[in-house]
Amino acid sequence: MIALAGAALAGAQGHDDAITSLLLALVILLPVAKLSGIFAEKLGQPAVMGELMAGLILGNLGLVGFTGIDFLKTDAGLEILAQLGVILLLFEIGLDASLADLMKVGASSLLVAAIGVIFPFALGWLVSAWLLPGHSSFVHAFVGATLCATSVGITARVLQDIGAIRTQEAKIILGAAVIDDVLGLLILAVVSGMIIGADKGTEISLGSISYLIGTAVFFLAGSLYLGIWLVPHVFHHASKTTARGLLFSLSLTLCFLLSYFSAAIGLAPIVGAFAAGLILESVPMEKYLQTEELSPDKMLHPLSVFLVPLFFVQMGLKIELASLFRIEVLGLAAALTVVAILGKQACGLGAIGKNLNRLSIGIGMIPRGEVGLIFAGIGLTLAVKGERILDEAVFSAILIMVMVTTIVTPPLLQWSFRSRAAHNK
Repeated sequence: MIALAGAALAGAQGHDDAITSLLLALVILLPVAKLSGIFAEKLGQPAVMGELMAGLILGNLGLVGFTGIDFLKTDAGLEILAQLGVILLLFEIGLDASLADLMKVGASSLLVAAIGVIFPFALGWLVSAWLLPGHSSFVHAFVGATLCATSVGITARVLQDIGAIRTQEAKIILGAAVIDDVLGLLILAVVSGMIIGADKGTEISLGSISYLIGTAVFFLAGSLYLGIWLVPHVFHHASKTTARGLLFSLSLTLCFLLSYFSAAIGLAPIVGAFAAGLILESVPMEKYLQTEELSPDKMLHPLSVFLVPLFFVQMGLKIELASLFRIEVLGLAAALTVVAILGKQACGLGAIGKNLNRLSIGIGMIPRGEVGLIFAGIGLTLAVKGERILDEAVFSAILIMVMVTTIVTPPLLQWSFRSRAAHNK
């Protein structure tokens, strides 16, 4: 009995230590994330860049002799909150992406998106195979997958700021960027599934790859079909109760349920979160909300404001500053950045129509932003037989590529639209 009491006391003590550590981490990171995001926006950059740089600085204070917050890099509670943050981020992106618009989007957006996935993936694979000959094909495939992403939020903000959001080019870019995310998630799901299968000893063959592609497509299509048919009925009956916040709880439940199913079949949880957002976007919430009750997407906002920045700050914490200046890292980062830009520039070739600013379309697809960071973060969690898919050098090179493509897009996009306007005068 005494031994059992001692064990319980030790367990409680360990739990208290974990909570204490997490609370201190939040005290440090929440204001840092917010202030760094505000600072980045004042410099004309997206908040995510400030959050990433803040994490980079905090994670490398040991270089000047301060190691008091090194626990932030390995805190398990913080890791869980960060992963929840990225799931909610993809859930929000799905909520903002209209499934109806995706279904009726023009051939230009579809072609632009397809080119914007195929070219960067192929170029990323070739660069990785050339500069990382000692790494496995899984590494080359994952590097290619990270180059497929497009940050629709960054491009949309720039187009809005320069008054070009209603142009034909903007419609093509935004439609293509959303399709790009869907195709990129499918590629990520297939590559991740191959890596997880290889780690379990499953032989990779054409049949297994076809199975993974089929699983990913079936999961997305099946969940959307069932969800769009079933979820409105669930929300209709739930709205008859007087419990406030029930629709929000059901929305989160759907997000976590599909994320769980996605992970259970070997796909990334964010695939399920994105699908949940697409399903709920098609639900007529205004019919079910009680008087003065906020919609689920508005109720989600404070939660995502709390959790999402933690993911990007934590990404920065994992970067060893010294590794960024190693010649092999800089060389790989430069090569990936070049092909990341060139691969998306090819998108303009897919735009159908006369007098289109194809240069602007290509530039608008360049930024990898938060989506590229999400892909890189997933790479850190994958391994084959104990060997990580993304080692420190490759991870650092990908982050440099993400930062550069994100930083150069706003001024280039403004320049391309203004040059075209001046030319037409």
